[in-house]
Amino acid sequence: MRKHLIATAAAAGLLLSACQRQAENLVEVTGHLFVFNYRVASATYLLTLKKTGPIPDGSAIIAEFENPEGGAPLVLNQKIYPMDDKIALQSENLHCVRKDRPYTVNVRLVDKDGKVLQQLTTQFRSDLDQTVLPSKPLVLGAGYEKNPEVFKPDGSVDFSNTDKCPA
Repeated sequence: MRKHLIATAAAAGLLLSACQRQAENLVEVTGHLFVFNYRVASATYLLTLKKTGPIPDGSAIIAEFENPEGGAPLVLNQKIYPMDDKIALQSENLHCVRKDRPYTVNVRLVDKDGKVLQQLTTQFRSDLDQTVLPSKPLVLGAGYEKNPEVFKPDGSVDFSNTDKCPA
């Protein structure tokens, strides 16, 4: 009888710990990359997540992207909707992304009251320096007109990158 009681308690403990582990992981990272858009001279972080559990209504994702220029992280606060199975988080435009340097992103899933439901950290690493981008967009507006600051009236073209980045 005693052995049966111990075995039952151990099985219950395993089941409870498994349930708790599943409840803690409500999202998982499915992808992360830098998006370099040469046409508009921009670089951004793009982080994709997949729901792995039910997320309470009113929840949000708060992502803190390491700022390649240095200083305070770039913070994104994005509401999560119940019908979203996949979540895409894109940062504001970046400057000074360096090749092969790791950049950290901290993510918190919070409920409507701000209680942290899950935390995760991931790293981004680019295989390009941002110096591949021009400093100014090549095109402007919805019609993609040539930017006169890049395509000069005299026929010359200025694709230079003038970003001043820390070493």
